[in-house]
Amino acid sequence: MKVLLSAYACEPGKGSEPGIGWHWAIEIARRGHRVTVLTRANNRANIEAGAAHCGFPANVEFAYYDLPGWVCALKRRLGVTLPYYAWWQWGAYRFATKLHSEHRFDLVHHITFGAIRHFSFMGRLGLPFLLGPVGGGETSPFWLRWHTGWRGGLIDTLRDVANAGSRFDPIARQASRHAAAIYAKTPETLRVLPRECRSKAQWRLEMGSDYYGESAPASPVAEDRKRILFVGRFIYWKGMALGLQVFARALAADPALSLTLVGKGREEERWRRLAERLGVSNRVTWISWLPQPELQKLYASHGLLLFPSLHDSSGSAVLEALAHGLPVVCLKLGGPGVIVDDSCGRAIDTRHGSVDRLMNDMAQAILDFTARPDAWAAASARARAATARWTWSDRVEGLGAY
Repeated sequence: MKVLLSAYACEPGKGSEPGIGWHWAIEIARRGHRVTVLTRANNRANIEAGAAHCGFPANVEFAYYDLPGWVCALKRRLGVTLPYYAWWQWGAYRFATKLHSEHRFDLVHHITFGAIRHFSFMGRLGLPFLLGPVGGGETSPFWLRWHTGWRGGLIDTLRDVANAGSRFDPIARQASRHAAAIYAKTPETLRVLPRECRSKAQWRLEMGSDYYGESAPASPVAEDRKRILFVGRFIYWKGMALGLQVFARALAADPALSLTLVGKGREEERWRRLAERLGVSNRVTWISWLPQPELQKLYASHGLLLFPSLHDSSGSAVLEALAHGLPVVCLKLGGPGVIVDDSCGRAIDTRHGSVDRLMNDMAQAILDFTARPDAWAAASARARAATARWTWSDRVEGLGAY
């Protein structure tokens, strides 16, 4: 087939949405289809550099579209991302009509951004239209969200209202009606879709692992098992206000533990103050964002990933950690709650409604993995093996569309 892939975010060597756009384009092409990727013009330099470094299939080409420079500058100045994104999608659709007149595509697929509150007009092309996998319908338990602070609790409550309202959004409903098939990243998002669209919807996590088999990186050694890692944006819903308290409880039982936080964001100062109040700051290391090669080395020098996110749709850090042999302790919510089971970590149940019990359960899970070298080594081997279920090839093949 000739496939038009709408990927606002698409860059090699990146995680999250840019990595999703890139890997899906490559994997669809590897199945013999001719893929034209429509993406932002400011992704061009990284795409061309990545192609020069590692190449990509000859049946992939890129088409670049962006709004005028003054619009991009206004978005950066005012921070009005959603209106800007909707404007870009409308312009991209008009640009796609010209591409279609030249290439005569057989299929159009919107892959990034993959969120139910974002827009796609590609269904208006009159082609078979695949939408997703999309996320964003995941939600934090009401009793737990306020533990991130009043601001986080309020934002998550408003987010729930926005998700409920998305069922009535005319643009989102139009995209859903036009879609031949809709894919949701998690069961939670599937339940948020308009009722009339659920017959053509299924859930399918879109995130895959770069590392499996011969390409798998070296595992950490047992001596690293007490070094705990968190990787992610320093924002409230990543849950490290909870995670630092969990670490403090585990540290009280085993003073040899340490915690490294990698990332950046507006919650950093608040989390630093919390670490001081808990008396654990001398066992916590803070590292800003790292290039991917350096980040991979950091995984290999730690023994466990603590990832207490409240509503991640996917969780690329979880798959990266598993590929390096790090068992993962997370909440049984969103994508991480789907990926992690007792074979490769602990996904802690949140249905009981007790913050104190939740923190105790997470702290005990950490100690279960870090207390004994033999127990940790077995969990590390199972973590690496778990990535066999989450290759990029499997993610694309599992859709059944290619």
